[in-house]
Amino acid sequence: MRTKSVKKNKINVITLGCSKNVYDSEVLMGQLKANGKDVTHEATKNEGNIIVINTCGFIDNAKEESINTILDFVEAKNRGEVEKVFVTGCL
Repeated sequence: MRTKSVKKNKINVITLGCSKNVYDSEVLMGQLKANGKDVTHEATKNEGNIIVINTCGFIDNAKEESINTILDFVEAKNRGEVEKVFVTGCL
């Protein structure tokens, strides 16, 4: 699998939904940074080769946004723009 102009081993955390998810993402990013990982938040697809999507399953608009975001990043992975897509949260 090839990636196009993507910084290697940079983690892009995407946060969707409620303020609890914002907090959870901040905790996750803090843990990743404490372990020496290069982390960005809410960046474009070109900002990282590892994507973590923190989803929301309680707010209707956020459910739809979560599903669309997951599908968008899976398509980006299939095109070789990102290497890994992880989904977490309550969806």
